[in-house]
Amino acid sequence: MEGKLKLEIVSAEQELFSKEVEMVFAPAEMGEVGITPKHTPLITRLKPGDVRAQISKDEIETFYVSGGILEIQPNEVTILSDTALRGEDLDEERALEAERLAQDAMKNSGNDIDAAKAKSELLQAAAQLRLIKKLKNKGKK
Repeated sequence: MEGKLKLEIVSAEQELFSKEVEMVFAPAEMGEVGITPKHTPLITRLKPGDVRAQISKDEIETFYVSGGILEIQPNEVTILSDTALRGEDLDEERALEAERLAQDAMKNSGNDIDAAKAKSELLQAAAQLRLIKKLKNKGKK
């Protein structure tokens, strides 16, 4: 289809999304990328954050990814992530609890491996909370 590209978002548990979209925004390690049809092929790592799929001029779907791999082909984008959730499925209470537990784990970590794991969990919780806040603010407009 002219002016569209196929987006697939796949987590360890399921294929979360597979649809033709106009544009994709994703949290690549080097910064957010905007992907349009006929984009140059690219494979890069993702950091925790939100993926936005612009389905049409007036419709955008938002997803949280815990990180992963982004593969771009001229007419297809694939996102592979351990954890991927629809924006509306994010749970603020659970994200706040995960953030608190990760902060406690960082304070009490006995070695570098524990500290790195706690830091990763803290980054994921913070990314979820940022997306929840962004979605709440969007709903108020």
